[in-house]
Amino acid sequence: MSINILAIESSCDDTSAAVISDCNLRSNVIASQKVHEQYGGVVPELASRAHQQNIIPVIHEALKQANLKKEELNAIAFTRGPGLMGSLLVGTSFAKGFSQALNIPLIEVNHLQGHIMAHFIQEEGEEKKTPKFPFICLLVSGGNSQIVLVKSYKEMEIIGQTIDDAAGEAFDKCAKVMGLPYPGGPIIDKLAKEGNPKAFTFAKPQIPDYNYSFSGLKTSFLYLLRDNLKEDEKFIENNLNDLCASLQSTVVDILMSKLKKAVKDYGIKEVAVAGGVSANSALRAAFEDYSQRYKWNIYIPKFSYTTDNAAMVAIVGYFKYLDNDFCDISLPPFSKVTI
Repeated sequence: MSINILAIESSCDDTSAAVISDCNLRSNVIASQKVHEQYGGVVPELASRAHQQNIIPVIHEALKQANLKKEELNAIAFTRGPGLMGSLLVGTSFAKGFSQALNIPLIEVNHLQGHIMAHFIQEEGEEKKTPKFPFICLLVSGGNSQIVLVKSYKEMEIIGQTIDDAAGEAFDKCAKVMGLPYPGGPIIDKLAKEGNPKAFTFAKPQIPDYNYSFSGLKTSFLYLLRDNLKEDEKFIENNLNDLCASLQSTVVDILMSKLKKAVKDYGIKEVAVAGGVSANSALRAAFEDYSQRYKWNIYIPKFSYTTDNAAMVAIVGYFKYLDNDFCDISLPPFSKVTI
């Protein structure tokens, strides 16, 4: 008999539900919220209201696509945090109520662990290579930039992280300054393909150990625009592709230099990338390049697993189910970043 887990993800502005049977994904449904685009970022109150509207249809569709009745579920997994508290409360409350109604266990999942463990999701008809423990994972998104030593599915140690802005946040903020719509990261990636990555030089802050900083880069970028706009009011318009390419190249260089140091110091050549920024084409190309140059065994997620999704919550839920690692219904969600 397969172990069937329904997973719910509602940490930010995507409502998602997935069904996994053992390690095999049977459905992964995501409802995105377009309302935030006009505000240039996620509005927490609007996000939580949209989750309330979306959560029942999304779960219904996930069960339908999986061809599974709710009575066949063995447990409910949900994102407990980190994330926006209002959004998390919607998913958490539904998960608790559903588990009580079905009289099945409840499993809490850390959103960041989910991103890392997405590498272990299997799909029918596909033989997927998975990382060997221990491995090092670069976790990069709009809210997080971390280097994580992954010893097992439940034992992870942050060995480096940003001391200010995350990489994705830097992309979005620089995009906004250039007048590009939200989210800015994917647009910068697209425009960068037509630009010269060496056209402009930006600051690369020197931070100790394996930690990151992107606030200096962001300031450097802003000053370059300010100084050049004084001479040419169409500077951004005339140099948009080169600006995007140079910014993207700098961010990737910063990320990879610290990752390279960590891999060398720890002597671990099993290296993965995860999180929203792992969809960036330049970062993926850098991983391929480093794999060739330094003989790393690399693991790059499918694009569908880079953004927030319930499939990654489901795979953690499956491993926790095997360990009988269930949570009490009284456990509240949390917003603070942690692993």
